[in-house]
Amino acid sequence: MRLMKPSRKLTTQLRGFSSGAGLGGKVSDYRNKQTIYKQGAPAYTLFYIQAGGVRLTTRTKHKATAVTAILGRGDFFGEICLAGFPLRTSTAVVLTASSIRTIKKEEMFKMLRKDGKTSNALVAYLLSSVQNYSNHVAELMTSSAEQRLARVLLRLAHMEKKGAAMVEIPVLSHQVLSEMIGTTRPRVNLFMNRFRKQGFIDYDGGLEVRQSLRKVLRTRPKPPVRS
Repeated sequence: MRLMKPSRKLTTQLRGFSSGAGLGGKVSDYRNKQTIYKQGAPAYTLFYIQAGGVRLTTRTKHKATAVTAILGRGDFFGEICLAGFPLRTSTAVVLTASSIRTIKKEEMFKMLRKDGKTSNALVAYLLSSVQNYSNHVAELMTSSAEQRLARVLLRLAHMEKKGAAMVEIPVLSHQVLSEMIGTTRPRVNLFMNRFRKQGFIDYDGGLEVRQSLRKVLRTRPKPPVRS
């Protein structure tokens, strides 16, 4: 099912949520690799990323931990608690130093019960967030390792197709990137060097991600080599 885009009347209201204004709650700073919550913990709150990035992983019986989402600035997570789930269905870990807003479930319900444009805009924004998350998971599962890496970098940079030509993000270790996309560190080294030579990324204090990186997403994945 494809969700409808918010109407133009809601656009102005949504801008307030994209900056975090009007959501209430408390903003906290998290250090690199800090765990926000673990799978199976009670779910009383949801979160909004003001700056930085978060990785969600899920573990099932007899299977290795899988990365289910890479989130960046402007993304909600933990919102499944609004649907009545009492426990966390994933583990959330900070990717880089981040600023994250924590909102109590009861406070969010109060906002949703309010009549008017603000409530409608918030519902539309949450639905859009859920849809983007679903699309992101599908993309990660159907792309090659090189394309998954490109998607993760674009996601962390929060780059829209018609947005800025270049966005700088904190540098992540290749080990962390390899864990995100489910491949080895040597392969990430290979892909990152290739991206840099092609002018898709660069290092200047931070990691500069450019719109041209999207070209990787348009290439057809190569079939695996059989030995």
